[in-house]
Amino acid sequence: MEQGVLAQETDRLQPLSAFAKAFVDSDGLLDAAVTDWYEGYCPQTQQLLRLPRTRAAEAVARGLMQQLARDDCFAREGKMYGVLLVVTHSGSLAVLKAFSGLLRGQRELPGWVPPIPGRERVALAEAQTLAALEAMKQELIELQQLPERQQYAVLAQDFAVRLQTLQRKHQQQRQDRQQQRQVISETLTGPARDMALEALNEQSRQEGIERRRLKQERDAVLLPLQQVIDQAEERIQQVRQRRKALSRSLQQQLHAAYCLSNFAGESLALQAFRQGELPTGTGDCCAPKLLHYAATQGLTPLAMAEFWWGPPSPQGDKVAGKFYAACAERCQPLLGFLLSGLPPVVLPTNAPDELPILYEDTWLIAVDKPAGLLSIPGRRLNQQDSVVSRLRLRHPELAAVHRLDQDTSGILLLAKDPATHRQLSQQMQQRQIHKLYEAILAGAGIPEQGLIDLPLSADPTARPRQRVDWQSGKPCQTQFRRLDRGNPFARIELIPLTGRTHQLRLHTAAGLGIPILGDRLYGCQTSAPRLHLHARVLHIQHPQTGKLLELRTIPPF
Repeated sequence: MEQGVLAQETDRLQPLSAFAKAFVDSDGLLDAAVTDWYEGYCPQTQQLLRLPRTRAAEAVARGLMQQLARDDCFAREGKMYGVLLVVTHSGSLAVLKAFSGLLRGQRELPGWVPPIPGRERVALAEAQTLAALEAMKQELIELQQLPERQQYAVLAQDFAVRLQTLQRKHQQQRQDRQQQRQVISETLTGPARDMALEALNEQSRQEGIERRRLKQERDAVLLPLQQVIDQAEERIQQVRQRRKALSRSLQQQLHAAYCLSNFAGESLALQAFRQGELPTGTGDCCAPKLLHYAATQGLTPLAMAEFWWGPPSPQGDKVAGKFYAACAERCQPLLGFLLSGLPPVVLPTNAPDELPILYEDTWLIAVDKPAGLLSIPGRRLNQQDSVVSRLRLRHPELAAVHRLDQDTSGILLLAKDPATHRQLSQQMQQRQIHKLYEAILAGAGIPEQGLIDLPLSADPTARPRQRVDWQSGKPCQTQFRRLDRGNPFARIELIPLTGRTHQLRLHTAAGLGIPILGDRLYGCQTSAPRLHLHARVLHIQHPQTGKLLELRTIPPF
């Protein structure tokens, strides 16, 4: 029995060679360059614990993507996947892989990290609850598809047409009577006139009676149907409330049954991690499954990477082949505990010196921002490393005058004090700062030069994507010039005349019909190590000296 279990556990550890070889250098060493962090605070010490996402982990993840791409089943089911580089008991390197939730309707599949244990203890209650939830779902469908709803809609429309037709008829008759009254008043007198006018009044009364009878007929037909529909709506609300309560009860049972382990040898029920309700699916994501399994098997993690594969997420915020941080609601609250027992990772104290300084004086500083580094800190805990956060160690009042996308490299201008920042921001708003970018497109068929004029707005269904919006989009213009034809990729120069989010990326993809090489967000299907967009030139009038300041840098591609 023990040999069988050990064999199964060994099958979950896969060699690096099963995924890729590009993550090692000529000496066979892992490429440990950090691209992001998985972070959390230790519950006991409140110390920040970190596990990196490295280029090696990303290369392994891309190897897994290639495996997934060979099977159409994976392309039809959008979800998060993750890989964890670990050191085994023997000191060798290996890979663990995991998927979030269900894969092909299963929670556990050969070769993949198993789900966090504990669910089996409430399997019967879960099955009964899921059956009850399914019955409620079917009842809701039946209530929403009552034949009385269709009958009511058809009959209500029929009565509305009949009433409208009758009203138009009566309106015309009223106009005719008005003319007749005028003629009677001019031609008749005495009792003859009174009798003629009374006849017209009687016609008016009969029309009113006719309209009331039609409305009464309508109410007699529609009211019983409306009562049935109202009862169904009341029942729908009751079923929804019961379903919500039953689902919440099941989640509480699951969270009480799930038990996480960390590298310090500690175990804790899932429900202990946060006061109040935990979101549905907590504990079923890749990161908790990978870290829990590594901890229970005595494996030492080196780096982790999570990515999306398959159709875009329902919210449109995740696309295939792109790496993502741990989700804020389900995973982030667990990471501090799960990472406990690992040695803390500390950023180098000379991190600010890693940024190439292009220009610096008393008021300004300009850097050549590398691709992959944020311009300013993000909202999440693992998005705090940025140009601004690094340089603020030496310049506490530092602020970015503009921003570059995380994946864009090139010149980033920053002000050392608020007054300089206001002056430069005013120049930026008045379009007095000249910027020039260089890019490589994922194709070559473009004109020599031209102007792209497409209004843009944020896509609310797929943030942070932008979209071409002719109705409510903001005006947006970009000049372009082809630098060389390239084969198969063209190199171009881009001058933004406006400054909108993702302007250059969407203008090339939608305006020229060819995305920038490496821009998966806007449709590039060609494999590339990075987004090939670089801020090459920046012209400003120095806010203090008044002199023209020209900054230049060479694209790294």
